[in-house]
Amino acid sequence: MTFLPGRTRALLIVAPHPDDEAIAAHALIKRLARRGATIAIVVVSDGAASHPGSRLWPRERLVRQRQRETRRVMRDLGVNASSIVFLGLPDGRLGETASAVHRYVMRAAMQLPRPLLAFAPSLADDHPDHRVVAAAAHRQCGLTWWRYPVWPAGQRLCGARALPLTAQERLAKRLALRRYQTQAGAITDDPNGFAMTPGQIAAFSRPQEVFAPMAGR
Repeated sequence: MTFLPGRTRALLIVAPHPDDEAIAAHALIKRLARRGATIAIVVVSDGAASHPGSRLWPRERLVRQRQRETRRVMRDLGVNASSIVFLGLPDGRLGETASAVHRYVMRAAMQLPRPLLAFAPSLADDHPDHRVVAAAAHRQCGLTWWRYPVWPAGQRLCGARALPLTAQERLAKRLALRRYQTQAGAITDDPNGFAMTPGQIAAFSRPQEVFAPMAGR
C-alpha cells in the first residue's frame, strides 16, 4: 500500500542516533516542510559510541560534529535548527534511561499541533537503542505512531506502506547520508569504529521510504 500523509499539520521524527532521522524519512520531511507543516526532530542519544577508540575524535568533538551533520542535512530540507532537539542520552545505553526516553518523547508529542504524524523505529529493529525508543513511542496513549526500519537496512515490516521516491529524491537522500561524514568513513583511526558501507547507503536510499503502523510488530 502507498503511504499518504494527508492533511498533516505537524511531523515528529524520533531518532535514536544522529542520522536516523534522514534514514527514516528524508523525502517525507522535505515534502511536508515544503507544504508548511511544523517539523520536529528529536535525537535521543548523543551518538558518542560510534568511534570509542578514536584519538582524533574524542567524545566531545564527535558529539558536536554529529549534531552539526544533522543540522546541516535537515537545514537543506527546510528544517530550522530550533526544530531539532538533542537529548544527549548515552549512546548504546538507552536501556538504562528508558523512563527518561519515554518522558521526553511524550513531551515532544504533546507540544505539537494535530493532526500529527509521529515516527519512531521498529520494535523489531536489531539495535537495542532503537528498540528502547520504539517502546517509548509504543506506550504513548491517544496518538497513532508509525514505525520505520533501520537495522537491518531494508528490513520488511508487517503492514508496511510505501512512500515512492522520485529519482531526484532518491539521489538527494543518498548524497545526504554521505554528508553524515563521521558515519560514512571519514573517521579512520578507530579500527572498530562504525561506518556505513556503500551497500548500506544504497539500501537506506531505496526507491521508497517505508512506514508501518506501530500497532503491528
